[in-house]
Amino acid sequence: MTQRDLFAQAALDQIPKILTLLDRNPHSPTYGCFDRNFWQYKIIDFPSGMSQEFVWPLALVYSLPLPNNLYYQQPTIRDWVLAGILYAARSAHADGSCDDYFPFERAGGAAAFSLLACVESYELLGLDSPAALDFFRTRANWLAHHHESGRLTNHQALIVLCLIRVSQLLGSEDWQDEIAQRLDRVFAWQNPEGWFQEYEGCDPGYHTLTLSCLARVYDLQPSERLRDAIAKGVTLAAYFVHPDGSYGGEYTSRNTYNFFPHGFELVGRWLPEALSVNDRFLEGLARGLGACYADDHIVGHHTWNYLLAWQAFVLERPPTKQPAPGRVWLQEARVLIEQRQDTKLYLALNKGGAFKFFRGDRLVLSDTQFSLLVRQGGALKNAVGHLVGPYQIEVGPDEIVLRGSLGWAKQKQMTTLNLIILRAVMYTVGRFFPNLIRKLLQKVLITGKKPAPFDFTRQFRWRDGTWQVTDELRAETWENLVSAGIAADQTSIYVVMSRTFQAGQLQPWLDLTAAVQQLSPGQPLRLERTL
Repeated sequence: MTQRDLFAQAALDQIPKILTLLDRNPHSPTYGCFDRNFWQYKIIDFPSGMSQEFVWPLALVYSLPLPNNLYYQQPTIRDWVLAGILYAARSAHADGSCDDYFPFERAGGAAAFSLLACVESYELLGLDSPAALDFFRTRANWLAHHHESGRLTNHQALIVLCLIRVSQLLGSEDWQDEIAQRLDRVFAWQNPEGWFQEYEGCDPGYHTLTLSCLARVYDLQPSERLRDAIAKGVTLAAYFVHPDGSYGGEYTSRNTYNFFPHGFELVGRWLPEALSVNDRFLEGLARGLGACYADDHIVGHHTWNYLLAWQAFVLERPPTKQPAPGRVWLQEARVLIEQRQDTKLYLALNKGGAFKFFRGDRLVLSDTQFSLLVRQGGALKNAVGHLVGPYQIEVGPDEIVLRGSLGWAKQKQMTTLNLIILRAVMYTVGRFFPNLIRKLLQKVLITGKKPAPFDFTRQFRWRDGTWQVTDELRAETWENLVSAGIAADQTSIYVVMSRTFQAGQLQPWLDLTAAVQQLSPGQPLRLERTL
């Protein structure tokens, strides 16, 4: 299989699942709905608007002569795409917005992803539907004036692309000011180190989605400022392709393994080093090291992006450019990447020293810091060392030291009572203030760190051709501890695209419970490892 066809095959593998999620019955009141939990299982009371994004992968497999593509030019696929677009219109609120996780949420991300998918599919298949065009205008108007809580640059770039594409399709100039303002916000949220802000910092995975959108915007409305921003972003992304071809992970701000390749193919036409980013990722994809995103809610994003990458694939490619050895110290992102001899260390200094360590092209160890299960007031709570926080950091030539406290993991679950309360709030006052509800939920589930009564020191020393890691964990008492250990893939905030499976997560849990239970009150736990 060629490099290019790896993208096609990975996407085609998801099409049967996407079709299973679709209500394909023309006589059904939910014909065209991709939220199977709603139309088939009937276990939720509203459809997720994000699900209608799945029309785009179907439109692409209908249109592209991919190898082994049994969906190519199948009339039924075309009918189902139109049904999906019209269901997106029927299920939207009167103002064009849609919900994703709770009623009257009016989710900006879901509205933008699904609008872009519907517009691209409509044009790609040459569809003709006045109802769809009216819907596109209404949703674009809502997106142009909606401002969500939290700094998610990928959403801003996505909305810019949506407004440009709807403007082109409708021959309208209604949103030129909003396009310029959103693009200015993207520029403002790009750090001088090249990364785009995602909540509390740098997430290389969502970064590639932002680049994918901006690459399309550049093709449609080129500017020198946008070109420079994209070039900085490509340089940043190149740092995070691991020696084995995997990408991202738990040491990043949003814990994702996301990789969206389409933008690198577009940018590679004028910046050849962008193609090396994709080539290195394709090596990992060929080895089965891509993450799995085949769940009901997020299967669409990578599927359409991989198909677009296949379509835009640059056939004449320069030799793959490998990163130079040495240290990359992203001081504002608080991420350090160090390549010495045949080893490479990816270290999150803003997440307590969570890291991935490679020797040659093999992952040796993934570490997401201490995790303690503690009995507190009759309940079990989880104290972890990998939450984003203001840790004390010392970075020297051959020694790196971090100090700080563990934090309480965000493990809030939805209960029957919580669901009833949320529904009651949203059907009364919440429907008028959805952004306030979103902001409150972000504080509960995503942002911020509440310290736990456990202090740690993590020290990295370069000795004899490898890194030696010394951990020390301190507490006034260990009597309430139930379990202790270190995992390869533990995360403790809510992020839609995190906690996906990736082969590196097969590393076993390091159980430290017995060692901690032997400690006297006030005696520290000490752990020494040579990587």
